[in-house]
Amino acid sequence: MLLVSEPSIGSDEKHALAEVIDSNWITMGSRVEAFERAFAQQHQADEAVAVNSCTAGLHAALQALGVGPGDEVLVPSLSFVATANCVLYVGATPVFVDIETVEVPLISLDDATAKLTARTKAVIVMHYAGYMVDGLAWRSFADKHGLLLIEDSAHAVGAARGPVFGDAAVFSFYGNKNMTTAEGGMVIASDAEVERRIRRARGHGMTSGTAERLQSREPTYDVTMLGFNYRMSELNAAIGLVQLRSLDAWNRQRERLARAYRRRLSQQCPTVSVPFPEPRPAAFHILPVLLPALVERFAVMERMRESGIQTTFHYPPIHLLSYYRDLFPLLRLAHTEAFAARELTLPLHPKLTELDVEQVVGSLAAAIAS
Repeated sequence: MLLVSEPSIGSDEKHALAEVIDSNWITMGSRVEAFERAFAQQHQADEAVAVNSCTAGLHAALQALGVGPGDEVLVPSLSFVATANCVLYVGATPVFVDIETVEVPLISLDDATAKLTARTKAVIVMHYAGYMVDGLAWRSFADKHGLLLIEDSAHAVGAARGPVFGDAAVFSFYGNKNMTTAEGGMVIASDAEVERRIRRARGHGMTSGTAERLQSREPTYDVTMLGFNYRMSELNAAIGLVQLRSLDAWNRQRERLARAYRRRLSQQCPTVSVPFPEPRPAAFHILPVLLPALVERFAVMERMRESGIQTTFHYPPIHLLSYYRDLFPLLRLAHTEAFAARELTLPLHPKLTELDVEQVVGSLAAAIAS
C-alpha cells in the first residue's frame, strides 16, 4: 500500500543505534548535545533544547515564557489537539482562531485581532502542512499588542522554512514527520534565559543531569523550579543526527512531488483544488487537497484504499472534538469547518516517485467519478 507517510530509516540509523548500545550510555548525554548543536545550526539559531515530544516542548515553552492562569492564548483550531492542550497544561485558556480561507488554511490575522482581550498573553501560530505563516506580519502583530509569539513548527522543519521569528519555535520528530527520532521534539527560544528555563524544566527542574554528576567531584543537585520528565534519550538523538543530514534533500524531494501532484491534479482532477495557490516558504510536510463539496469523503477514501492507497485528513477541528466542544459549545469557525469537511490528505514522503503520484491521482480521479 502507498502510505500517506513513511519514515526513511535504514542501515545508517541501525549503526547509530548500535553505537549507543555499545557505549552503554543510553540516557541524555553527548549525542543529545550534538543533536542540539546540529539542529540549532541548521535553523540559524545559537541554541536548541531537545525534548521527548513536540507537545512537551510546547508545554515547557509556555511555562518558561510565563504563560499561566488567567491568561488567554490565541490558537488555531486547524491543528493537532496538542496545540490547544498545552495551553490548558499551564492553566491558561485557549481562544480558537479561524483560518484565513479554505485556499490559505493558516491562522487568520484578522480573526486573531478580533479576538484580542485584555487577558490575551500569547499567540501560537501553526505552519499547517509545512507552509509558513507570514512571519513578519505575525511578529509585528505580537509586538504591537505586547504578546508572546510561539511557533508550532511540527510541520515545518529544515532550512527551507527560514529562521525562527517567534519567541519560541517547537518542532516534532514523530514517526510521520519530515525527519524522525521515533518520538521527540526540539525547542528554539530567542531569549537565552527562556532557553535556560526550558532546558532545566525538561529534567525535573534539577540543576544537573546524570551525565554531569558522573563527571563531577560533588555528585549532587538541587531543584529550583517545577520541572518535568521531558528528556530525550541518546537513542533518539542518535537517530536524529543521522536523519538531520538528509533533511534538506528529503524536503527538496517533497517539493518536487508536491509540484507533480499539482500538475497531475489540474489535468486529471480539475474539480479538486490544492490549497496555497501562491508560492510561499514551505517544508511540504503533507499534501492536502479539497474535494468537491458534494463528494462523500469516506467513500473516496475507501475506494482508494481498495486500490492500495492510504489517505487520511488533517485535521478534525479541535473546537469540535468532544472535550473542547463541551468547553466551548457555541463556538463556530466557518472557514475552518468548511475546510475540514472537504480536506483529504494524499501520500507524500521522500520514498515516493512521480509514477506513484500518477497512480495516486489516477485512483483519486476514478474514486470521485464512481
